[in-house]
Order: sequence, then C-alpha cells, then structure tokens
Amino acid sequence: MQQSRKIYRKGMKRQAKKMQMSNAQKAKYKQFLKTLHVPYQDDNVFIQAFTHSSYVNEHRIRPHDDNERLEFLGDAVLELAISQYLFKLFEQMSEGEMTKLRAAIVCEPSLAKLADSLEFGDYVLLGKGEEMTGGRKRPALLADVFEAFIGALYVDLGMEAVYDFLERYVYPKIHDGSFSHMMDFKSQLQEFIQRENQGQVQYRIVEEKGPAHAREFVSEVMLDDDQLGTGVGKSKKEAEQMAAQEALKKLGSEMASLKMD
Repeated sequence: MQQSRKIYRKGMKRQAKKMQMSNAQKAKYKQFLKTLHVPYQDDNVFIQAFTHSSYVNEHRIRPHDDNERLEFLGDAVLELAISQYLFKLFEQMSEGEMTKLRAAIVCEPSLAKLADSLEFGDYVLLGKGEEMTGGRKRPALLADVFEAFIGALYVDLGMEAVYDFLERYVYPKIHDGSFSHMMDFKSQLQEFIQRENQGQVQYRIVEEKGPAHAREFVSEVMLDDDQLGTGVGKSKKEAEQMAAQEALKKLGSEMASLKMD
C-alpha cells in the first residue's frame, strides 16, 4: 500500500506541473483542507479530486488527470465505510433495512447535499462551458466530487482518515435521522418487484446527448421484455433514478386501477 501511494503521488506531482497551478492557487486548497481538519500529506491528490473532466479537456491535461478514477475508488470506499458503521451501530437492523438506509446515505441527492454543505462547489476546477451552465451547483457533479474526495482521503491517508472524516461530517447525521426522508427510487422499485415476485429489473443507458460539458443520459428500466419507465439525468445514476421513479408511478397507477376494478 505504501509503495502504491508513492507511485500515485509521483503522478500527482507530474499533474501539478502540467496544470501549472500557482502557489497562491494551491494555498487555497491547502487552507481548505486545514479547515476540514484533514492532515494531508500530498495536496495534489486532493486537487485532482476537485478537477472536473471539462477542465482537463479545456487545458489539454492528460485525460486521466480528472477526478473520475478517484470517484470510482471513493464510491467503493464510502460504501464500505458506511456499511461497517451501520453494521456496528444498528445491531438489530435487518440486512434489507441496512441496505435501504445505506442507499439513502450514498445516493446522489444526499452526497450532493453533503458536498454543498462543505462548500465543495467553490473549489471545483471547471471548464468554461461547464461553469457557464451552472456546473458548480449541479447535484450530479457535487456528488461525484464528494466520492472523489473520499477516494483522495483513502489514497493519501488510508482508511482511518476516511473514518475520521465521516465521523466528523456524516455519521452524526445518521444518528439524527437526516437521511430517513431521502428517496432511493431504485431500491423502492426493486423492493416492490421482489414483493410481487415479478423478477429482476435491469437498467440500460439508451442515449447520450448534448456537448461534453452538459451531457445528458437517457435510461430505461426493464422487467423482462417490458419497459417500466424512462428517465433523463445529468449522470447515469440520476437517469436511472428518474427511470425508477417513473416506473413506480406507473406501477402505482396500475395497482390503483386493479383495486378499483
């Protein structure tokens, strides 16, 4: 693990040179990390966590120097950290209940709200197009940055630092019930389908449209050969959630009609 971190940090130093970030600009991120009580070793990995693909494309930096790989890692790390916490905290909670609560915590709206409360949007490096279309406040982008930040924490400081950060900013919200009202339409749809013994739902992206800085995804949710719903979103996750929401409305209407008959 230590060796892999050294290799990763060398890559971050190369990225910092390519980005040509001034000392004043870097100082902004260093101060922000101190404000968050993050005892960082390598600030470059955290700067990458805030680097959107639109910025990389516009400044002709290496393609993989945006935050997408860190987002991939952070997504898995966050799910593990939340799962372990719920497992230890709620000894009487069933597997299904823990799954539902975890989904509410790590869903896009929740992560976007957390990122916004920590002012992550103020530090995202964006291309001009993404900036002009309000990307700094876009929920999908903020949720991705939050996951990338968790990935950066893990790479730079290890799992204990992730736990410490969540202990400070996320775990208390679990205790006070902040996530109980969040709607995870995909989980609700799966629960409904399983309850009715109808099978397994599947999602697929059927269309991508718009320019790179304002991409939109169209998703459909299928049950066997039947389309239950479609949805549009600024990310694949958001599009799938919207498709699941439409499916729930459709199934709810059908159930209501059957009861009336």
